[in-house]
Amino acid sequence: MAGRLIVGLDVATRGRAEEIVALLGDTVDCYKIGYQCFYGADGFALGKALLAAGKQVFFDLKLLDIDNTIEKGVAAIAETGATMLTIHAYPKTMRAAQKAAAGSGLCVLGVTVLTSMDDADVKEAGYERDAAGLVALRAQQAREAGIGGIVASPQEAEMVRTIVGPKMAIVTPGIRPAGSARGDQKRVMGPAEALAAGASHLVVARPIIEAPDPAAAARAILAEMEGKRVSFA
Repeated sequence: MAGRLIVGLDVATRGRAEEIVALLGDTVDCYKIGYQCFYGADGFALGKALLAAGKQVFFDLKLLDIDNTIEKGVAAIAETGATMLTIHAYPKTMRAAQKAAAGSGLCVLGVTVLTSMDDADVKEAGYERDAAGLVALRAQQAREAGIGGIVASPQEAEMVRTIVGPKMAIVTPGIRPAGSARGDQKRVMGPAEALAAGASHLVVARPIIEAPDPAAAARAILAEMEGKRVSFA
């Protein structure tokens, strides 16, 4: 179950990221490196160091560009041995990314609708569909493009699973274990519920990295993922 828990290293310095990794030890196998860590904490070098240490790395970069640029960028990430990489789930972008990742161990993930967005936010962005409808469209397009999986809210995981089938990864941020704050996330769910709904991997950052004891927090979430409700402190 540990490999299905991805810890987001959403911190400003490489030193703090390495401290979290050390505190978590063997409890966690996979780490997400997003914008803050990638640009502010030498996250690319950190990711390569984690890979060399036998950890899995998820570069959450949400790439979007012309096809040629996407192909070259995804190929460069694939060469590092990274486990996962996010792109925006536009059809042309997904096809270009999958072409570059073919034959490597890199799982390309299409980002559907951010978990900080609700129907009003989607409407404000100019889409005629609601959040769930846009997620469904992107999920179908991701399956047609042949990429490895998608990123979606846990609230849409069950719907998405019916669209993409049993093999594609469904990676869900917006996971909030028992007793933790919702923060700026709008479409959230607990760990066990998200897995039961169809998620394959869960991304958790603040409830672990801001906890007094990150390892204990991670173990509590892993217990919830096993269906055991544990008090989260």
